[in-house]
Amino acid sequence: MMPLTTKEVQKKLVEITDMQDPFLKECQADTRKGVQQLVERWFKNYEHEKLLQKQYYEMLSYERAAKQEGFEFIAGIDEVGRGPLAGPVVAAAVILKEDCYIPGLTDSKKLSESMRNHYYDLIKENAEAIGIGVISPDIIDKVNIYEATKLAMKKAIEELAIQPTYLLLDAMKLDLPIQQESIIKGDSKSVSIAASSVIAKVTRDKMMVDLSSKYPQYGFEQHMGYGTKFHLDALKEFGVTEHHRRSFAPVKELCNVL
Repeated sequence: MMPLTTKEVQKKLVEITDMQDPFLKECQADTRKGVQQLVERWFKNYEHEKLLQKQYYEMLSYERAAKQEGFEFIAGIDEVGRGPLAGPVVAAAVILKEDCYIPGLTDSKKLSESMRNHYYDLIKENAEAIGIGVISPDIIDKVNIYEATKLAMKKAIEELAIQPTYLLLDAMKLDLPIQQESIIKGDSKSVSIAASSVIAKVTRDKMMVDLSSKYPQYGFEQHMGYGTKFHLDALKEFGVTEHHRRSFAPVKELCNVL
């Protein structure tokens, strides 16, 4: 029987998941340079997957502890958009399915745009319920950004199709009659909070991209409302819109000048 071509070996190795697989052993004994390179790549991918698996299960520790205490529906809550000069603050609440497995999921700030979109789709497939809370700039100006963030989080929880029995929050506490835990840097320590950070980030970014079609001169699709030089120059040239936060410097100063 003729040996498989390197291309055929590559195709077959993709399906192998066990280090003790007989075909993998055969490939290790194959003296062809191309096959040895494929084997080396397989082991690198295998180690990477194991690392992601370990990270994922470590990030489930808060959820597991809550489950052991008898809490059934655990929601992770996080927000995005506290710092921008324009656009809303957006919070998400996510209750993941108990058997879900999303290796590599972490704080949305650590993920590229394409990876955030990838995980956004996976989270939607693996969630029992997702709630979104959006608080507009005029409310932010009235109550301040910290209070607006809490309002967004509460709204996200209200929007859940299943009401949670336990909350995991990223460095926040909410005055709600629900048992909760505040975790410093929670979006990189809890799978549920990481999921909510991705949902919130992708949701808000889409909103800012949509806004850029109405106000193309501000470049919202580039900076998502943050105070970049381009944005500040546009503010000076074109003025303040209804989507800008008038209580935030330097928007506040520009409002006083105009």
